[in-house]
Amino acid sequence: MNRERLRRARREITGLADARLDWVSFAQATSEVLAGIVPFDRNCWHTVDPGTLLFTGNLNQGIACSGTWLATYEYLVDDVNKWWFLARSGRIAGATSLATHGDPSRSARHRSHENYGIGDELRVSFVIGGTYWAAAGLLRDSDRRWFTEDEVRCLASLSEPIADGFRRALLITAPDAMDGPAHGPGVIVFDGDGNLESLSPGAEHWIGQMVEIPPPSIPAESKIIQAVAATARSLDPGQDPLEIGARSRVRTRSGSWLLLYGTRLAGGADARTAVIIQPATPAAVAPLVTLAYGLSERESEVTRLCMEGLSTRQMAYALALSPHTVQDHLKSIFSKTDVRSRSELVSQIFLEHYVPRWVDIPDVPVGWVAKASPIRADGDSRPTRDSAILA
Repeated sequence: MNRERLRRARREITGLADARLDWVSFAQATSEVLAGIVPFDRNCWHTVDPGTLLFTGNLNQGIACSGTWLATYEYLVDDVNKWWFLARSGRIAGATSLATHGDPSRSARHRSHENYGIGDELRVSFVIGGTYWAAAGLLRDSDRRWFTEDEVRCLASLSEPIADGFRRALLITAPDAMDGPAHGPGVIVFDGDGNLESLSPGAEHWIGQMVEIPPPSIPAESKIIQAVAATARSLDPGQDPLEIGARSRVRTRSGSWLLLYGTRLAGGADARTAVIIQPATPAAVAPLVTLAYGLSERESEVTRLCMEGLSTRQMAYALALSPHTVQDHLKSIFSKTDVRSRSELVSQIFLEHYVPRWVDIPDVPVGWVAKASPIRADGDSRPTRDSAILA
């Protein structure tokens, strides 16, 4: 790989991340940059909830797949180069041809789509600061050469600036209070084999507000919904007593937030699964917002106390820090949120957009943000509870 071309690509991607693009525009522009250094024929992009590693949005270009297919091969079937594995293991990127030692037919995912003219696939997860924000798959047609180790390393080296672009995209549009008229929770019920049993009008409405390009052929085939449902089905009884693993925070087209969670249903003849969609609670979104701004855990604590109107001395006492250390944290917070004072922090950013999300809600798990974590010693391919929530 030509080093100057790679440096130029990094500069272009960094410029795109600074350009305040929504995530779809950022992904489309970034795919054009990548095509100039690692040619491909088709591609797909997915945003991810950093807390549970589930998809929250998708963009397909030149390729189509159902939500059922994507969820099955990412969360249920054992295979090479699952995006969440690449992110958590630190490998970041991988090609099917290399992972299967030159025999792509050893990959169940490859076997499922090789009849559609698809050859090799290069998958990359976008991680910055140990946090997994998005993923992409670059595919070549079956008559094209396979991806090389050099091309895989090239994509892995661009993971951080691309992740930074997706992280920043969460903060581009101020969330609206609601998407039009008020809507209650939505419910989708699947049978034990994952087939749709019922779908409420509220669920159909909320699925229509999610960012999926192209949109699903039917609401129940939403890739976002299927990811939550597949994860809920994969969890053994008692494995996830707090029902945290099969949850996802999803931003809508207008910028408001939804909470999706999956659960098994008791009392039926088979293991039915339900996915519930509702406007996100403040406690669910707050950790994700601070992470998107790049605030550390301590900086998040200082910000919250600042929102409560505490003085520097009062914050220092509450956190068992010196006033000088609190001032250092405030300087870092101002830099990361692009403000110059506490009043600007409150009035222009958090007060306008995110203050309601700081309200405490009893019995809601806190710290719902995951960093990269080790793979389980038993080799289980499913995300563990520890990967789903880290306080």
